Amino acid sequence: MPSQGVEHLALAVEAQTGLLERFLVGFDDTNATAQAPGLPNHVAWTLGHLALYHHRAADRIAGLPDTAPLPPSDFIEGDAGKGDAQRFDSESVCFASQVAPDPQRFPTLERATQIHRAAIARLAASVRDAGDDVFTRQTRWGPGGAPIPAATLASRMIFHTGTHTGQILDLRRALGLPRVIV
Repeated sequence: MPSQGVEHLALAVEAQTGLLERFLVGFDDTNATAQAPGLPNHVAWTLGHLALYHHRAADRIAGLPDTAPLPPSDFIEGDAGKGDAQRFDSESVCFASQVAPDPQRFPTLERATQIHRAAIARLAASVRDAGDDVFTRQTRWGPGGAPIPAATLASRMIFHTGTHTGQILDLRRALGLPRVIV
């Protein structure tokens, strides 16, 4: 059984799911790839992007290399623009990718949400599996990144989700969707 600190961190990772998904109300397959002028991302891209980096962070926490394969049921690797109704194309949702409003290149909203949830569950499991070593084991994140404790990387993923949730809020306003929090 994980220590209280490890369990607390894993629960915080898991809490991201509900915090983000509450803002998906009103999105469906007709508008999940809608973009608004001046805003960088759409909902489908955001879910794939977060899932991709949650998997990468889980790999780093587990001590796996950056090149560890992504779940083939959820991602097509290295073929920009080849995503489909069931899988994200990793190159289409990675950092600095060009966000395309083409729904044919992204999973359905329901499937995208499932993929995101699975990535969050995997990240939380990697924290639990690391045990107390998560607080001291060093890992790197990003090109040329300095070593950081694996727990810091898990926390960073929580903030990463918060950043993109804020973008979804901006997108909701721009698309004229009703407020979620009243």
